[in-house]
Amino acid sequence: MSGVWIFDKKGVARLITNPTRESFENPNPPYPGTATAPGARPKVLVYLPENQVIGSYTELEQRLLELGWTRYHNPNGSDLLQFHLSDESAHLISLPKSFANFKSPHMYDIVVKNRSFFEVRDRNRPCTTR
Repeated sequence: MSGVWIFDKKGVARLITNPTRESFENPNPPYPGTATAPGARPKVLVYLPENQVIGSYTELEQRLLELGWTRYHNPNGSDLLQFHLSDESAHLISLPKSFANFKSPHMYDIVVKNRSFFEVRDRNRPCTTR
């Protein structure tokens, strides 16, 4: 087992795999991290021009459509929502059908393809106007 072993005052040890600073400071974080990143902070996608935290696919689709993305309707019943920039472009955004499965890798994919319009932030970071 790789990671860091932490001993509390009673001598009880716990293993932290892929440690973060928060995992050392708070043994019971308010938002438990994933199995690969204990103590990791949950992320949100922010639409920068409005400083809006995207809370649903309806909101996200509205913003993507404003930026020129088109929803790709897959007649085969795919488990993905897909958006493409244009017929001439190879840019494609693929997302899980359920917003509950929308995770930070999907958010970063959107940010990379729309750098000036989206940002990924920690959930607890306050939104400030720009």
